[in-house]
Amino acid sequence: MNPLRLVSAHPRLSAGIHAALLLALALPTLEAAPQPATKSPAIKAPAPGIPADVVWHDVTQWGVEGRAWVDQERKRWFDRLPAKAEGKVTPAVWGLSRDSAGMMARFTTDAGAIYARYTLSKTNLAMPHMPATGVSGLDLYARDAKGMWKWVQVTRPSSAKIETAIITGLAAGSREYAAYLPLYNGVESLEIGVPSGAQFQGLAPRKQKPVVFYGTSITHGACASRPGMVHTAILGRRLDRPVINLGFSGNGRMDLAVGELLTEIDAAVYVIDCLPNMQPADVAAKCEPLVKQLRAARPNTPIVLVEDRRFTNDWITPAKQKFHDDNHAALKAAFARLTKDGVARLHYIEGDSLYGDDTEGATDASHASDLGFMRQADAFGPTLRAALKP
Repeated sequence: MNPLRLVSAHPRLSAGIHAALLLALALPTLEAAPQPATKSPAIKAPAPGIPADVVWHDVTQWGVEGRAWVDQERKRWFDRLPAKAEGKVTPAVWGLSRDSAGMMARFTTDAGAIYARYTLSKTNLAMPHMPATGVSGLDLYARDAKGMWKWVQVTRPSSAKIETAIITGLAAGSREYAAYLPLYNGVESLEIGVPSGAQFQGLAPRKQKPVVFYGTSITHGACASRPGMVHTAILGRRLDRPVINLGFSGNGRMDLAVGELLTEIDAAVYVIDCLPNMQPADVAAKCEPLVKQLRAARPNTPIVLVEDRRFTNDWITPAKQKFHDDNHAALKAAFARLTKDGVARLHYIEGDSLYGDDTEGATDASHASDLGFMRQADAFGPTLRAALKP
């Protein structure tokens, strides 16, 4: 029989005893009532294939090369231009400047495996003519025993959040590494991971003056298979000095607003490679003002003018061939006038053979393949070495 019903059936019990007995019988029910759960701290489980003991290092704690205006406010840490550029440069240039093209994180480690954890700003990881490894990949190089930079491995992004082993099974020994950031995507955060117990040291950007490239989609990196295969990166390794990539896809047009920003960089050399985005009349109107703007601010900094590469099928498309002929003639004329005006330390690179002479240096006639980028680096190298001499 239910005890509560038994109590209720004996009206001769005093009201006080009745109430006390009812409370006592109810206590077990009250004590058994569920209590609010206490939240435990969230513990992030490692991604599949990532050991639990990996130690992560945030690259913003020591910095990346290829990132100018380091003391100025940025909308996002890995943006190429400072926040003040928004509204001064064109909206297209501003949007493209938020890609991390040309940035490179250096570090030393004796780890047998190296991991990456990074978040991209865009979910479009690839383009029809450019793979995800180039658009959104993290490309790892290392110095060998002779100090030469050699390729190690690249990530293969499949989502905007990447946590992966870049490479495992590395040979024993401590060495210097460089990780090139994505070319056509922005980076929200980036960490390099090594197993617990491995030595690791982030390397601050070198103090050498950088070679600064201002150009088009080709400078930006289209269509390299990996970030380390753009000619700007290849030249950085060959010259063993920092480079800054200010290529703006479709929008490298010798704009004075960009020139004003360039004057704030204490460059070793300025390379102006904008002709693929310009018509001959634009070249005639804009080249001399840009060069004089740079020369007024930086009297002794070498300036290199670059003709546009030829479309690799211009041999069979007369309109394209004429376009290149006219563009080259306009730049040659501007160079001659600038030289006559006494602009010193001005250099010139011709464009006819930038991709080679066999029509095999491009992906789509316009944008370089890895072969085309290697050939451009070969063509740029002698002029840059001459410009860098005191």
